[in-house]
Amino acid sequence: MFEVRQYTKEQESEWDDFVQKSKQGTFLFNRSYMDYHADRFLDCSLMIYREGRLYALLPANRVGATICSHQGLTYGGLITNATATAVGVCEAFLEINRFLYAHGIRRVLYKCIPWIYHKIPAEEDLYALFHVCRAHLKYRYIASAVDQTNPVKWRRDRRHGVKSSLKENLIIERNSEKLSLFWNILTANLREVHHAKPVHSLEEMTLLHRRFPDNTPLYMARQDEKYLAGILLYTTHNVIHTQYISATSEGKELHAIDAICYQIIKEDYKDVHYFDFGTSNEDSGCFLNAGLIQQKEGFGGRAVCYDQYEWEITGDLLTSSCLPTIRK
Repeated sequence: MFEVRQYTKEQESEWDDFVQKSKQGTFLFNRSYMDYHADRFLDCSLMIYREGRLYALLPANRVGATICSHQGLTYGGLITNATATAVGVCEAFLEINRFLYAHGIRRVLYKCIPWIYHKIPAEEDLYALFHVCRAHLKYRYIASAVDQTNPVKWRRDRRHGVKSSLKENLIIERNSEKLSLFWNILTANLREVHHAKPVHSLEEMTLLHRRFPDNTPLYMARQDEKYLAGILLYTTHNVIHTQYISATSEGKELHAIDAICYQIIKEDYKDVHYFDFGTSNEDSGCFLNAGLIQQKEGFGGRAVCYDQYEWEITGDLLTSSCLPTIRK
């Protein structure tokens, strides 16, 4: 009933069309996004067909005998449309395991798509991971998201920050032409505070913005002609995600980030369901940056977990006996 095929470049249009119509796909799964770092990852994405019709996608890369979904993306997981059912997804995972085993894969690392990114309920994969794959939770990261339909009141210090920024006559603008300038602020800040650098290079981010201008807006705060802070967003159907946030030392003193967040959350994107500040973890989720998450909670953000599962593909996962018992 199900057939699994490895993705090839010739199937790009079919892949992208399915993502567009899926119930949890975002522009991160568009091949023009996934393939920007094709030189860093050995793509092993899968396309799952049912009776000749495309049923699901699994964005993935391969490392030896391990398949990861997907190391180059914030989240991965099975992409389905509204026709996918619990029974069907369980059967699809059985065929995925058989296909991977036949191609020398013995281990799977699976990043779930956080539920706030679902256009409609889409957690059939979680049930299948437990019952069909016998997966276990490998990593759990905690993010902070604002539910715009039922927002938590901003903490007093965040409200005070917005008022203070107004007194300083800060100007908030959506201006992607300042990406290079923002990258200088971001890079210097990460180097000084965390001895790190952005996940993307400026060249990569410029390329992605050129490919997805509507999904990667940049907001900047300035005083007169001096730019003090910025937030680079990833926008999807029902979630606004802060991909990068950074400010100069002066920008921090003038509460420039508070002012930008107010413009984004309370004005420009007030009708979008969720605003996702992203995770506040290091060391595979074991370290929680309390100061960072408290800042996000100050804007009304509350916990959404980003989970990763792991399972070993062994012989007992290749037979129909691993499917849940179905009572009709």
